[in-house]
Amino acid sequence: MNTTLSFTHRFVPASAEGEKPLLLLHGTGGDENDLLDLGRALAPHSALLSPRGRVLENGMPRFFKRLSEGVFDEADLLAQTKALAAFIAEAREAYALEAPLAVGFSNGANIAASLLMQAPNCLAGALLLRPMQPYRVRPQFRLNSTPILMLSGAFDPIVGKVNVDGLAEAFTEAGADLRYETLPTGHALSQMDLTIAKEWLSEHGRA
Repeated sequence: MNTTLSFTHRFVPASAEGEKPLLLLHGTGGDENDLLDLGRALAPHSALLSPRGRVLENGMPRFFKRLSEGVFDEADLLAQTKALAAFIAEAREAYALEAPLAVGFSNGANIAASLLMQAPNCLAGALLLRPMQPYRVRPQFRLNSTPILMLSGAFDPIVGKVNVDGLAEAFTEAGADLRYETLPTGHALSQMDLTIAKEWLSEHGRA
């Protein structure tokens, strides 16, 4: 655990050259250790940067506040997005990293989506696992062929299909290189998620 930068985080150096670093963004109740195994499984040789969300909800870390299930505190979301973008810049300088690919699950996927909208230059792309639209009113943003993989669950009780379809539409209209799939699963990750994510990273995770 590292506390010298603006977010408590874990950093795992690359074990070989040629792969983009991964920014690992956990879901509600996770921490900086939560997605390390997933990151290593997806990209065995990449550097891993894994911050802990700075907001607590009933003692559980998150990346931003929410008012209720599926209803975000958008002022806090924007503030935390800017803070996370600043941390990415700090970490890139501290660890000599190029722009990372975000790998976000649930709450982590949502702040990654916000980063793509509010600070698109800080990411090289994103793998969004069970994301939803971060803003009720879509901000104006451009993504110049930024690679994005979105994986949603057909039986997800938390995120509705209309919501995710709207997010996919926003990324497409902004010019992203988007791959969007709905899998026959719920909110939890499945082996299908891992298989598709590894395939996508083999194409888009090269430095």
